[in-house]
Amino acid sequence: MLNKKEKIIKAINWNKIENSFTKLFWDQNIRQFWVDEEISLVEDRKHWDKLTKAEKDTYEKVLAGLTLLDTEQGGVGMPLILEKIDDLHIKAVFSFMGAMEQMHAKSYSTIFSTLSSSERINELFNWVENNKYLQYKVNKVDYYYRKINNQEELFFALTTSVLLETFLFYSGFFYPLWFSGQGKLVGSGEIINLIIRDESVHGTFVGLIAQKIFKKFDQSTKDKLTKKVYELMLDLYQNEIKYTKDLYNKVNLADEVIKFIQYNADKALMNFGFEPYFNVIDEDINPIILNGLDTETKTHDFFSTKGNGYIKPIIHDELSDEDFDDF
Repeated sequence: MLNKKEKIIKAINWNKIENSFTKLFWDQNIRQFWVDEEISLVEDRKHWDKLTKAEKDTYEKVLAGLTLLDTEQGGVGMPLILEKIDDLHIKAVFSFMGAMEQMHAKSYSTIFSTLSSSERINELFNWVENNKYLQYKVNKVDYYYRKINNQEELFFALTTSVLLETFLFYSGFFYPLWFSGQGKLVGSGEIINLIIRDESVHGTFVGLIAQKIFKKFDQSTKDKLTKKVYELMLDLYQNEIKYTKDLYNKVNLADEVIKFIQYNADKALMNFGFEPYFNVIDEDINPIILNGLDTETKTHDFFSTKGNGYIKPIIHDELSDEDFDDF
């Protein structure tokens, strides 16, 4: 018999779920599971050797920057957020997503080991630690992850997570998509596509949890938090412009990348139910990038298959309005 002072710790019961929506996201995350070492990068080396020094430098650095962000998300963001969530099923989904963020971080090292020397890889990780724009954004995100003492701060940590995965990653995703959209470095591009497909699901789910919390606040609190979210987004955006120019000016793509991050900033805002800020549409994005995202056998909409050459048949339930009732 339990001592009255002992805390009762519950076991998760997958036969009794408060809403079917969380189960759908669990199923989709599991069905999307992939391993970086299953993607062949052999052909990429041929294209890599033909790139200019500036192209190689930019490509390596965007992957190194992405490694830092995924390391933060998998090792800090997801664990700290799920610790503050009471629903055991939502915790489980967050836990799996955190594990996949670690897979993403590892996958960049797989690309590095194919394309770069050990000495160069060490230089890149040193660059990550000393790049002021990278360190600014990861420290800003880290601050809100570590500051969760009430529901308002939990909401803000969730929105910060969405801004990271649906917005800040995309300055790094641009360059691999640029090459794969032209049929170059396709193996590395496929890994990036798989990561993007994961991030799409993560951003949607985390955004819906944020919306669920946001609905419970009074109007004054909603107004305060809305203002604060836009201020954070714009602060990160200004830093992202500097980071983008630092990386992409030497390959003459900075303006294209900035438009792409505006596009994804709007998607992040809409994920937690806010109005877009930049109002960038598909037609504003370089078609090469869209081609890198959408080919004959792979798409990156929610509930898509694994990717080009990496197809796993799945069966899923269709979403209905009733699935969103609890949110």
